[in-house]
Amino acid sequence: MNQIGWIEVGADRPEEAERFYGEVFGWTFADDSDSVGPDGQPYRIATAPGGAPLGGFYGTGGKVPPQAIFMVLVADTEAACRQAEAAGGKVLVGPQREPSGLVFARLADPAGTTLGVFTPPARP
Repeated sequence: MNQIGWIEVGADRPEEAERFYGEVFGWTFADDSDSVGPDGQPYRIATAPGGAPLGGFYGTGGKVPPQAIFMVLVADTEAACRQAEAAGGKVLVGPQREPSGLVFARLADPAGTTLGVFTPPARP
């Protein structure tokens, strides 16, 4: 816990971003049927050579600026949001729960840098 566990890349031209990251790093992409990006298109899971999922890509639809954000794996997203605010940060989005049970939030540190926190779904 409390380590970088995911990245997200938002792009105005997501197909071009996927082509770039695929050619440079060998990543492949597949739709995530549970999520959509701000452009209403499916969120795409990026997978590293060898099969390990490492992040998600989405189209911004011009609704948010293009960005790459690191996501920190935490035990409790709501608690991490409270801790961020107590330390001078801001909660920008969330906490939100995905249909899968994953909970995430977007934060800004005191300098304004955007990051994310997430808690995976509980295991049965």
